[in-house]
Amino acid sequence: MDDLAGLVAEIGACRACVENPVGAPLPHAPRPVVRVSSTARVLIAGQAPGARVHASGLPFDDASGDRLRLWLGIDRETFYDTSRIAIAAMGFCFPGYDARGADLPPRRECRALWHDRLFALMPQAELVVAVGRAAIGYHAARLGRACDPKAPLEEWVRLFAAPQQEPRLIALPHPSWRNTGWLRRHPWFEADILFPLRKAVKKLI
Repeated sequence: MDDLAGLVAEIGACRACVENPVGAPLPHAPRPVVRVSSTARVLIAGQAPGARVHASGLPFDDASGDRLRLWLGIDRETFYDTSRIAIAAMGFCFPGYDARGADLPPRRECRALWHDRLFALMPQAELVVAVGRAAIGYHAARLGRACDPKAPLEEWVRLFAAPQQEPRLIALPHPSWRNTGWLRRHPWFEADILFPLRKAVKKLI
């Protein structure tokens, strides 16, 4: 299927991480979470759903989502309006927990099977808000933006704050409350990143 709706239906039926996994299989039933459209001019590209999102089927339906919406300067209704904002993570399913109880990285099957096809069908997206290292690295490469893969996160965040050709890429740390220390160590984030981010989002929605 080459149309966007058809591809989203394929993604929704995907069981690759159970039936043909890369490494250990997904430890629970897949529930791909992706919300896109052919009209959304803003794309939110995250890491992977957490346990709460796996249960609700709604991306960023947690405290991290509340902080992200605050960063973007939009309310919950606008955030979930797929005609204006698309949401597609690097992993579509909750990957489970590691031995320490932390979320595992996004499953590799999603990127290999779906991502290039999905974003090729969304040329109207003028702003990509990439949240976390996996999303930043993938979309920087996809958009032909040079970045050092070994650079610390703050360098990526600063790099993609500069004016760019469209589609524009803005890099963010994950809005998890676990990253509050990172935000305190980088007080420039509010003025240098969030102000232009909110301005760009407002313009496009």
